[in-house]
Amino acid sequence: MHKAGFVNIVGNPNVGKSTLMNQLVGERISIATFKAQTTRHRIMGIVNTDDMQIVFSDTPGVLKPNYKLQESMLAFSESALQDADVLLYVTDVVENPEKNKDFLEKVQKMTIPVILLINKIDELQSNQNNQSNQNIQNLLGDIVAKWHTLLPDAEILPISAKNKFGTDILLKRIKELLPESPAYFDKDQLTDKPARFFVSEIIREKILLYYDKEIPYAVEVRVERFKEEPKLIRINAVIYVERDSQKGIIIGHQGVALKKVSTEARKALEKFFDKPIYLETFVKVDKDWRSSQKELDSFGYNPE
Repeated sequence: MHKAGFVNIVGNPNVGKSTLMNQLVGERISIATFKAQTTRHRIMGIVNTDDMQIVFSDTPGVLKPNYKLQESMLAFSESALQDADVLLYVTDVVENPEKNKDFLEKVQKMTIPVILLINKIDELQSNQNNQSNQNIQNLLGDIVAKWHTLLPDAEILPISAKNKFGTDILLKRIKELLPESPAYFDKDQLTDKPARFFVSEIIREKILLYYDKEIPYAVEVRVERFKEEPKLIRINAVIYVERDSQKGIIIGHQGVALKKVSTEARKALEKFFDKPIYLETFVKVDKDWRSSQKELDSFGYNPE
């Protein structure tokens, strides 16, 4: 008997979906930062054993779109409701359960198994330093009760993805819920994304970490050259922004800021590919790319 299925991870921004995905897959597939809206695409991570294949999907945080890029991000999240065999709905200990009610109502109508994950329970402990364990349990019990009224058919599991608390129990339960099926992907495949995708994501991650305010959200990265040689990978990447002023900020005085991002990205890429990397980065202006469907399609923001 072989089991296989799609286990899709959804929820609002900044609740820890990408951290959870990476823990479950055992590899760093999704970029995970402290900033909201880090994930823009639907990214698959595949776990294989002899008798099982679990196809996890990380998705963008659910939000009300303000421009076409965010419309595409929401479409990726909603597409994850269509083909899931098991749905993981992630929240945390501080989130308002009523947030993004429209999306939650779609989850309420689902007939497949739904596991509600209350993430970051370690923060509940750290935020209540003067409270007894009993009081903390009572607080957690109140959170569980609120969610139970909203998703009465869901299984509820408190976890800490960052600290790997509860993830083994979750993985065991997922394996129990998977349907019998042949594998959907080759057993040596880790993800559905090509190498170029991870190059652009790793560069974008460094931009998210090193720049403030709107800059990271106005950035997209395109890999124009990826040439793998026996002892080296040569990469040329273009960082797109929407304004000349943003270009100046990305590059920085005498190119210092861009050099820092490129150096950190190169180190991360060498770790990811386990090979020396020669990375060249350039910055170009693509005015209002976030609002252009043509440009979004060229960057791969097409959920179909």
